Amino acid sequence: MRILVTAGPTREPIDSVRFITNASSGRMGCAIASAAVGAGYQVMMLLGPCPAEPPAGCEVVRFATASELKRQLESHFPDCDVLVMAAAVGDFTPESPSPGKLRRSEGPVTLRLLPTDDLLAAVAASRRPGQRIVAFAVEDGDEQRMSAAARRKLTAKDADFIVVNAPSAMGAVADRAAVLTPDDVLLPWAKRDKDDLAAEIVGLLENPE
Repeated sequence: MRILVTAGPTREPIDSVRFITNASSGRMGCAIASAAVGAGYQVMMLLGPCPAEPPAGCEVVRFATASELKRQLESHFPDCDVLVMAAAVGDFTPESPSPGKLRRSEGPVTLRLLPTDDLLAAVAASRRPGQRIVAFAVEDGDEQRMSAAARRKLTAKDADFIVVNAPSAMGAVADRAAVLTPDDVLLPWAKRDKDDLAAEIVGLLENPE
């Protein structure tokens, strides 16, 4: 089985030295890649700028922006059997990034942010029969509300199942999470170490039923 794992944040440039990003550490995606390598699968990682180290035994391609990740997905998704979309793709990008450094002496700066492309929905629309997609969702609220929001995302993205957790999971070693299908709970809400959660996710790939 060939598994493609995306991990880490995106960076959208404001100028030549500043950018918009998020708190993703890349730890969850790297843990999934490590578990998949340990299970004997062929693994490729698309890895954003983050402190987490990819495991030995997998191919790694780096990206920074959402548009760079989009190009890498278009290139590598057709050849995989499973996509695990653990990357925290930014929802917005500056409309007109400055080619040089913006200086404080030049006065206030107003940024207009445009939505980034929906990368997961795009690859799902192009998938071939038999390909599987694991989505991730960071949601606010209580577990019932987070589960409902994640299931709406799961349906909209046409993924096979979704891993949902709270914003506190970003950068953390462990956090509460659940794994859901549109009609079922594959893994109930509980606090887990990310390495343990990764092993559970890879186990679901081995036994999708």
